[in-house]
Amino acid sequence: MFTGIIEELGTVLSLKRGGQSSAVRIGASRVLEDIHTGDSIAVNGVCLTAVTFDGQGFLADVMNETFEKSSLENLKPGDPVNLERAMRAGGRFGGHIVAGHVDGTGTVTSVKQDANAVWFTVKAPPGIMRYCIKKGSIAVDGISLTIADTGDQWFQVSVIPHTLKETVLGYKKPGDPVNLENDMIGKYVEKLMQPEHGEKTSAITEEMLIRAGF
Repeated sequence: MFTGIIEELGTVLSLKRGGQSSAVRIGASRVLEDIHTGDSIAVNGVCLTAVTFDGQGFLADVMNETFEKSSLENLKPGDPVNLERAMRAGGRFGGHIVAGHVDGTGTVTSVKQDANAVWFTVKAPPGIMRYCIKKGSIAVDGISLTIADTGDQWFQVSVIPHTLKETVLGYKKPGDPVNLENDMIGKYVEKLMQPEHGEKTSAITEEMLIRAGF
């Protein structure tokens, strides 16, 4: 479980693609504190497992499916990446609940300065847009952001200077791909509202209203 608050910018040191599996080595410092083999680290929003590490960085195996479903396949040595360690139990949430399971990718279509903020417009597929609402949350390359506006095929976020400086958004330009993860609450609600869950959901809702005194 992650929160979408990026801890540091790492650097891709190497990326090896294989027939059945691949591996990426990431240069880092802060996320190496108290690291253990098997720890989860989100790389541009993708939950990866650190299999080996040293004082310079860590190595993570990557399934080919992960490359196919995310923008990690576009990485090359020298590229910056967002890094976040999994949140400890009892830790403080700074963003929103992020699983590190990318729902799909989008494309940055415009980057516009607005006083001290920068507006990013991202084109996204229907499967992503159905869960995008104004003032709702979305993880873009693992960054917890608030959706400022939406259209049929796009959403916008407004980013402050600190976020630009501390994340890969400061490097993004029109045409660049980004990993997207929707707020999981909306997906669970939709699932519970489907016909096969309808009766049970109605009973739970009725019980909650009764307990609330309605």
